[in-house]
Amino acid sequence: MVDFPVGPLIFNRMVELQPQLDTVFHALGDATRRRMLRELAGGERTVGQLAEPFVISLAAASKHIKALEQAGLIRREVRGRTHWCRLDPRPLASAHQWLSFYERFWRERLDILERLLREERARGAPKKSPKGKKGESK
Repeated sequence: MVDFPVGPLIFNRMVELQPQLDTVFHALGDATRRRMLRELAGGERTVGQLAEPFVISLAAASKHIKALEQAGLIRREVRGRTHWCRLDPRPLASAHQWLSFYERFWRERLDILERLLREERARGAPKKSPKGKKGESK
């Protein structure tokens, strides 16, 4: 038997979040589900209330709700015969954290581009000469 030295475990939060992020972005990838989430931001809704704005069956609405549940974006509670849904924003915070990296990435690059363009303008970059109309001398 071979012994492997066991050292401190190293965790990468972004790798750990990847499966959850995949299901969150999959759920957010559908316009119907995004609209359902927006409705739930206003408070609890029944499955029927969530399905109502769409021309879909309750079975189809239930499939959308199941995708949102699998992503952890909503919680469903059965009260009597009625299924109530409410928003759970925690997975959205993880997605926001992931997106924030790219927001900073692009903001920094665009700031650099803006600075370079201003420097070029300040150096008095050659201006393009206006083209004269046909038959006119410049």
